[in-house]
Amino acid sequence: MDPAFLSRLQFALTIGFHYIYPPLSIGLGLVLVLMEGLYLRTRNPLYQQMTRFWVRIFGLTFAIGVATGIVMEFEFGTNWAAYSRFVGDVFGSALAAEGIFAFFLESGFLALLLFGWDKVGPGIHFLSTVMVCAGAHFSAIWIVVANSWMQTPAGYHVVGEGAAARAEITDFWAMVFNPSSVDRLIHTLVGAWSTGAFLVVSVSAFYLLRRRHLDFAKASMKIGLAVALFAALASFVTGDLSSKGVARNQPAKLAAMEGVFEPSAPASLHIVGWVDEAGGRVVGIEIPGLLSWLLHGDATAPVTGIEAFPRDERPPLQLVFQSFHAMVAIGMGLIGLALLGVALLPRGRLWEARWPLRLMVLSVIGPQLANQLGWIVAEVGRQPWIVYGIMRTRDGVSQTVGGAEVLFSLVLFAAVYVLLFVLFLFLLNHKIQHGPLDEDLPAAGRHRA
Repeated sequence: MDPAFLSRLQFALTIGFHYIYPPLSIGLGLVLVLMEGLYLRTRNPLYQQMTRFWVRIFGLTFAIGVATGIVMEFEFGTNWAAYSRFVGDVFGSALAAEGIFAFFLESGFLALLLFGWDKVGPGIHFLSTVMVCAGAHFSAIWIVVANSWMQTPAGYHVVGEGAAARAEITDFWAMVFNPSSVDRLIHTLVGAWSTGAFLVVSVSAFYLLRRRHLDFAKASMKIGLAVALFAALASFVTGDLSSKGVARNQPAKLAAMEGVFEPSAPASLHIVGWVDEAGGRVVGIEIPGLLSWLLHGDATAPVTGIEAFPRDERPPLQLVFQSFHAMVAIGMGLIGLALLGVALLPRGRLWEARWPLRLMVLSVIGPQLANQLGWIVAEVGRQPWIVYGIMRTRDGVSQTVGGAEVLFSLVLFAAVYVLLFVLFLFLLNHKIQHGPLDEDLPAAGRHRA
């Protein structure tokens, strides 16, 4: 039992499961600000009812997200002690900033958001909604900054040698604004907005198909579709910018993403395909020169291929290639579905469009899959480096933890996470089946309803 492989597998399980929830919190936070802002502007009681319903969903995702995120902090010490020793100075500042500027801001206003409806004025409650939303976004900022430093380290120097070596910050802002942090952060945030928006779209479509809570569902659908379309289109744009950054800073990853083999030659863009590593090619549908044109504005410009790198510095090609192309395909499908929904909104045609509504019920899965695939591309595509070009993944593993111990904890974590996921689905389904509450409407609005 290889401790390095099992430790990687365990961290992949924990972070993959945890990452179901933060994008939902970030996306729903934005939607809540829009809904409550519309209520304050229009005084339409339906918007308050919508906000209060989605606040309950937000509270559930926040609670599960916090519970699942704590485990990763311990894994840095138990499974990745050598890595933690090396990056402690860098990660310590980023994670401390996340705790101060994000977690305390978000959790500090969460009680007002959840329980302050009848205890504070509308303006103060709206402020709490904005602060919780801002806290969720700040949390993403510092986590992505830390991870981006692993992808494109900057603003540091290495002190010591061998096992005692560690990275120390020499320029805090160079570390924060490392070459990939801004592109990756924006792409991560719009992916989170898409995740929250399509949950709203999915639940609204469910109510429309069941002919329940129709006024609520129609109003929620309009807001959800607006955010979903914007986020889906923005994901396409930010994904292109992020890919160009990968080509500059991590050419081996870009070669794996697009199945480029020749060391330096004009490159095709593969629509679908299968990587034939032995034959040094991708079998599938491709558009000659398009990748070169997208990266450099010239279809004849050379792109660095995987054969330009030593074999022990190449990421797993098949997994990275298929994950990247599946993520892009899902993103294009979400854009198409959002455009279809917006096109059907005039004259209320969407409310009776059965098959588009059925697709929208299932659409909640799309952003979640795309988020997970994106992290696979980012993390597996970085291999064999845990800190790109500086520290190999195998060298970051704890030397005193054996494979049996990691396997035992992996099985326990998997069992606990399955139970947590079942509990989350049960509670989420219960809240959705129950629907919005009449008492969430102000008295006048309740009378009209």
